[in-house]
Amino acid sequence: MFRLARTPAALAPWARSFSVSSARLQQAPALTPFHHAFPVEDLEQARTFYKGVLGCPQGREQPGVWIDFDLFGHQIVAHQMPSKMIELKHRLKQEGYSNTNHVDGHQVPIPHFGVVLEWETFHKFVQKIRDAGIKFELEPYIRFEGLPGEQATMFFLDPSGNALEFKAFKDPSKLFAPQKPQ
Repeated sequence: MFRLARTPAALAPWARSFSVSSARLQQAPALTPFHHAFPVEDLEQARTFYKGVLGCPQGREQPGVWIDFDLFGHQIVAHQMPSKMIELKHRLKQEGYSNTNHVDGHQVPIPHFGVVLEWETFHKFVQKIRDAGIKFELEPYIRFEGLPGEQATMFFLDPSGNALEFKAFKDPSKLFAPQKPQ
């Protein structure tokens, strides 16, 4: 079992209604927040997406350089890409470069980042993404059904093309369980 070392009041307003039993929280060790910095083509588009659409509270920022966001209690930082890097990215896309890996019958975008959510939270978040009109790269589905790592997952892109995956394990204690006995 796992839990965030956060109080419900510190979560994004829409996430505060998702509760976890206090008994589960007392049994689970607290996870510490991770930090992830990623490139974006336009900081204002990133602000609109992460703060406005996903509901991530905004933290510090250095105007024109980077913006911090709170993604389910984790620090993500959007950094403005240099113009040469943006040009290279668009050239690679025009040449048909694809960055995916085959996983469970699907082409999964790589790299990607996201958060493992509670099962109920995941399904409410799916609806939030649908309501916002965000196009899924991989529609929500159940992966590894019937196996120890059974999980609900979905992938979508931010305005700069960064892939995000959100998932939920049917049994959170199986987060790191091998699929087959070793």
